[in-house]
Amino acid sequence: MNSNSQILVIAGEASGDLHGAALAEELLQKDSSIQLVGIGGDKMLAAGVKTIFHIRDMAFLGMIEVIKHLPFIFKVEKEIIQLVKKEKIKLAVLIDYPGFNLRIAKKLKALGLKIVYYISPQIWAWKKGRIKKIRKRVDKMLVVFPFEKDIYEKGNVPVEYVGHPLVERIEKYNFLSKEDLFRKLELKEGKEILLVLPGSRKHEIEKLLPELTKTAEKLSVKFNMQTVIACADNLEESYLQGFVNDKSIKIVKGITYDLLKHSKFGIIKSGTSTLEAAIFSIPFVVVYLTNKLTYALAKKVIQLDFIAMPNIIAGKEIIKEFIQDDVNAELIFNYCEALINDNVRMNEVVENLRSVKNKLGGSGASKNSAEIILNELHEV
Repeated sequence: MNSNSQILVIAGEASGDLHGAALAEELLQKDSSIQLVGIGGDKMLAAGVKTIFHIRDMAFLGMIEVIKHLPFIFKVEKEIIQLVKKEKIKLAVLIDYPGFNLRIAKKLKALGLKIVYYISPQIWAWKKGRIKKIRKRVDKMLVVFPFEKDIYEKGNVPVEYVGHPLVERIEKYNFLSKEDLFRKLELKEGKEILLVLPGSRKHEIEKLLPELTKTAEKLSVKFNMQTVIACADNLEESYLQGFVNDKSIKIVKGITYDLLKHSKFGIIKSGTSTLEAAIFSIPFVVVYLTNKLTYALAKKVIQLDFIAMPNIIAGKEIIKEFIQDDVNAELIFNYCEALINDNVRMNEVVENLRSVKNKLGGSGASKNSAEIILNELHEV
């Protein structure tokens, strides 16, 4: 295999696997002679990426969790470097996952690789000095929010705005009708869905889900709804079941978009899912709970008023955030009860979410990114 026909691709979590798969499909469709190899999940594997590590092994977040996994991280880095040297790979595409990817970018850059970074770290949330690190380690930044382009241009980092991959993914999705969804899940007609999205990381789910199920049980009774928990693709339903005592709560996998489209209300862990929910304009609240020391350290380096992407894009709190000690079943229930009872406020939330969706622009992120990446490949 010619070294110039190989691309190293690295994603580290469920959302990156999703976007990496769409990108891989576009790359291989445009040039079937290239070979993609690196770190990904089941979706990237199915799309044609040869994975040397699976994202399920990389699902740790926060400084404390990273410290616990340092021996494994060093092993992964070592094997990636060995692969690059053996195969003489000249181009790397790093997808989101900045804790790992910016670190490996430094080592890959030292080996002479060209680095394309797809889906920028949240540079606008960091102290300003961080952009200097990116300028040294990244040759081309592909951003998914329009406002990010200005930041990188001012920081003298080569940048292209490609659009957001979630928009194209949702536009292409083949939805179940509400009737078919209810039939598939054996849900009761006449009862709306209360959707819970607890995330994809086990150490966060262990903290979050017990409180979220308590909240969901009370809301379901109060508003005659039925609770469905959407299981992330990298987890098994049986794992989530261990945190759920109420047998009426359904746990399902693989139909999250159908649930977002047809649910009345959501309780959603901070992350990519909040942006997906915004695109569907489903009213919801955001929850986030992590290791206390990790959160305290993050607060020192992150300069943001909000953690949920819809709020950040809107520039104001359009979705209520429950963070750390506020992740309490009673607190969340009381807020949700008042919101759901107020049609004016519910409609206001929906309109604000539609505004966020409009700011994301149209589809085409994967196609646009693939064209840029192939141009970069031909220049190495």
